[in-house]
Amino acid sequence: MSSQKPIIEANAIYSRREAALALGVSLGTLKKLIDAGHLEVSRPPGMRRVFIKGSSIVQMLDQTTLKV
Repeated sequence: MSSQKPIIEANAIYSRREAALALGVSLGTLKKLIDAGHLEVSRPPGMRRVFIKGSSIVQMLDQTTLKV
């Protein structure tokens, strides 16, 4: 089993679990990022399932990068 995180592709669509795995965070932390408005998600009407665009993940990372 590989411990390497998957590469985030801007044109891909991710489930919550896939996004959390790609970011290396728990589902609870991912929910906090969504609730705080850091990640843009889509939820089709009548569905519990949430979809996250890779571009939203990349944008969040670009906006939160620390300059050292």
